[in-house]
Amino acid sequence: MSFRPIRCVLLPLLCVLGLGACERKPEVDDPSRRAARERSLEDGILLGVVGALTGDQASFGVSTRNGILLAVKEENEAGGINGHPIRIRAYDRQGKPPEGANAVTRLINQDGAALILGEVASGISLAMAPVAQAAGVPMISPSSTNPKVTEVGDYIFRVCFIDPFQGDVMARFAHDNLKAKRVAVLRDIKSDYSVGLVGVFKESFTALGGTIVADEAYSQGDTDFRSQLTAIKASNPDAVYVPGYYTEVGILARQAKQLGLRVPLMGGDGWESSKLYELGGSALDGNFFSNHYSPEDPRPIVKDFIAKYAKEFGMEPDSLAVLAYDAAKVAIEAIRRAGTLSGPALRDAIAQTRDFPGVGGTITLDEHRNARKKAVILRIEDRAAHFYTSVEP
Repeated sequence: MSFRPIRCVLLPLLCVLGLGACERKPEVDDPSRRAARERSLEDGILLGVVGALTGDQASFGVSTRNGILLAVKEENEAGGINGHPIRIRAYDRQGKPPEGANAVTRLINQDGAALILGEVASGISLAMAPVAQAAGVPMISPSSTNPKVTEVGDYIFRVCFIDPFQGDVMARFAHDNLKAKRVAVLRDIKSDYSVGLVGVFKESFTALGGTIVADEAYSQGDTDFRSQLTAIKASNPDAVYVPGYYTEVGILARQAKQLGLRVPLMGGDGWESSKLYELGGSALDGNFFSNHYSPEDPRPIVKDFIAKYAKEFGMEPDSLAVLAYDAAKVAIEAIRRAGTLSGPALRDAIAQTRDFPGVGGTITLDEHRNARKKAVILRIEDRAAHFYTSVEP
């Protein structure tokens, strides 16, 4: 929520906070939202967080929340924003798009959030974004890669690369690095993320002269993929592109090995989770996926973040934690530069993000509010993902 409608009665408070007064006319001025913002402002600047904190994709949500918590802790220990503390309120979207939309509505109308951070899954972000856009409240997705997310409107941003880039990267990797000429694809038809990536991959791979020899589908929550894998094996592919989520991919990899499908599996950033290795075990060895960062990156900012995260949470951060940390830092810096909590001012400040030094890479937001940044390709061996190569935009 934007705190846009900050009226004259709040000017003294804003001066004390060093945030200044609203300089632009509010685009949305709902009395209930204004009251929620005013109540929230008395306790600190509230950032709303939406993620899967329970259920099959809880690994995504917990990592995202942890990354945001660490960013906020650091900023508060350094004095907050102009001496004003930052708070977060996180809601569990329970794996359901309507719950994501409901959570954003509560954060805006009841809690007085200045800005929304979330979601990971593109399908959930697509349900949330229209609510934030209609209210004129900026929303930054740490890791939703479907292009449609930011197409919702000018208040919707992301700090990750998008599927057309990620899908093209893996098509070029299959062609150039794996020397694959025949590739099968296996998509989750209930996931906008998975369907979108397969579409881009097929277009790019065939443009490079490759052939798609099988196109199979499953649904999120499935546990038996033997029929699809048997059909894929019969097509004699050089590799298989499976851009799903870790919850299914780990099981799928085991079944592929059991069926004697001995070609590399390739995926996207939805594979990123320690749970993947619990589900897939050694069956994942020799497979590849695109991602946003590698813990083997030697940059000091990466090593410093890994050390701080491990100290705070007792584990190594995954890419979801990294992107969430970067998203929170971009949001906080934008609030600082805007000098106000009005929605239009925050929107403009976020849009002006250039060369931001993120843990996941330097972030520059383009005219479509998407981040231009490199992708890394990771190879799995011994229940861990190791840096293999990187690809620039």
